[in-house]
Amino acid sequence: MRGKIYLIRHAETTWNRQKKYCGIQDVPLSSRGRRQARLLAQRLKGVRFDQIYCSDRLRALETAQLIFGEKAAFKKVPQLRELCFGVFEGLSHEQNLKKYPRVYKRWLSDPAKTRIPKGESLHVFRRRVVTAMKKIIGRSRNKTVAIVTHGGVISVFTAHILNSGGFWKHLVKSASISVFACGNGKVRLRNFNDTEHLHG
Repeated sequence: MRGKIYLIRHAETTWNRQKKYCGIQDVPLSSRGRRQARLLAQRLKGVRFDQIYCSDRLRALETAQLIFGEKAAFKKVPQLRELCFGVFEGLSHEQNLKKYPRVYKRWLSDPAKTRIPKGESLHVFRRRVVTAMKKIIGRSRNKTVAIVTHGGVISVFTAHILNSGGFWKHLVKSASISVFACGNGKVRLRNFNDTEHLHG
């Protein structure tokens, strides 16, 4: 029997709606995001999860509670937080272009080699995420696991599994599901950025 990992990106936040960088800030879900999370709950109601993990940021916790219920037992994992975007947090793309034009353009074109002021390097972020995911996978042999986390986390983990570079290459939509199969010491991507439940 193989294990399965359901990587779920949190639903839309008020800042997502305004196209602002959230990062490690605690931002609540928007009304649309709460509807998305309820649709996620309907999509996943037929799946029996042995374990549920969640980033400790408010938007992930709210999403998890709406999917699995407030009384569901899920483990908060701070290492599954989004990348810290430093001075870019709380600002939109246009605002960052205006306020930090040089470093922001450099970071957009080559995030791996550009450190955001007061932010987290992509190398440190990737190492944090992959280490946390390996621990969860190691504890989840032959189990079905849900992980409610962030777009950046899913992107770098997917890039790690596929051995492909780039931070922007594997971005997923709000309230999406990506499924990984685990077995024989390997992790394989089975379904990526699935949002079918949002378009019923």
